[in-house]
Amino acid sequence: MSLTNGEIKTLNRDCKAIGIPSGNDVTLYEGTEVRITQALGGMFTVVTQQGVMASIQGKDADALGLEIPPEAAVQPNESDKETVEKLVWEKLKSCYDPEIPHNVVDLGLIYECDIAETEKETYSVKIKMTLTAPGCGMGEWMKRDAETKIRSISGIHDCHIDIVFDPPWSPEKMNPVLRRELY
Repeated sequence: MSLTNGEIKTLNRDCKAIGIPSGNDVTLYEGTEVRITQALGGMFTVVTQQGVMASIQGKDADALGLEIPPEAAVQPNESDKETVEKLVWEKLKSCYDPEIPHNVVDLGLIYECDIAETEKETYSVKIKMTLTAPGCGMGEWMKRDAETKIRSISGIHDCHIDIVFDPPWSPEKMNPVLRRELY
């Protein structure tokens, strides 16, 4: 089933979601009408008729009557470090700020990504990530989203993301094409 941003959907079952901008867990109940405002990175940002904004994970697309997006699916087993690193960056590029329709990589929020082989064909990932504003209520949610997506890669044994504010984020850290688009 194809999807258009702004489309109204009625939830066909209860669905766990993340409130925006609080980052708190919420439940959207069966029968709730939602307007889809963003469908990026295998996730859906929706707004209820009561004005509640929330993010629904791709694995719960069926609650919206949609198919699970390909970027929400588990990756096949990949064992060499170069391939694992490529998959990690692909997963990071599928992590979107639910309020800004751009991914964390292009926004320049990933400061460091270290991948270490802990055992044969098993890897640990450590990431330093920042936010566009230190008081962003979605920081922990974005961190959890990235960790969950990275852990879905076969061969990833551990993923740890630290949110840091040094150096402070600025628009100069953004992908130049995106910066020209937004500024």
